[in-house]
Amino acid sequence: MTRERTVRTLLDRYGRSFADQAGIRLADTPSPLYRLLVLAHLLSARISADVAVAAARELSAGYRTPRRMLDATWQQRVDALGRGHYRRYDERTATQLGDGARLLLERWHGDLRRLRDEADGAAAGISRLLTEFPGIGPTGADIFLREVQATWPSVAPYADERVRSTARTLRLPHSAAGLATLVPAGELPRLAAALIRAHGHEDELRAA
Repeated sequence: MTRERTVRTLLDRYGRSFADQAGIRLADTPSPLYRLLVLAHLLSARISADVAVAAARELSAGYRTPRRMLDATWQQRVDALGRGHYRRYDERTATQLGDGARLLLERWHGDLRRLRDEADGAAAGISRLLTEFPGIGPTGADIFLREVQATWPSVAPYADERVRSTARTLRLPHSAAGLATLVPAGELPRLAAALIRAHGHEDELRAA
């Protein structure tokens, strides 16, 4: 399979960003950025991506800002996670979401753009600050950065090791800059999401 066909097949089969799947229309404004942070938190747990996305949708229905998340009761957050079938980690996650909302409000006035600016827009600095949120480790920071890069151009191109590993297996460029050359500007989040979803299906893709 040619490189171009591989990319086309990836995008056709798997190329929907996780933010889009969760109903988050990303923009450089506080609410969608916060909802992306919540999604990254949920996706970083050892639970299926579809369940994490469903739970993010439930939380977005009522808690689209850190203030609303913090003002919700712990039980309301647990119930929203449960409606998304995010039950394995629901109690701990409900606590972490409340604590994270408080941190965002107190330190960055509820606006993740302030966090970005504190890091001078650099991916490494943003990642370090993101991991200060309860429940957001390096994996969660990677998810946030690869999804937000079209909205925050200062972090682009961004591809974490999970993305690069699948790209390497499929004989695609396995650097962020190399992968960015394969898609139009702003489309790297879709390709990154496709490579995450394609993990474990590489033989099938090569045979297509």
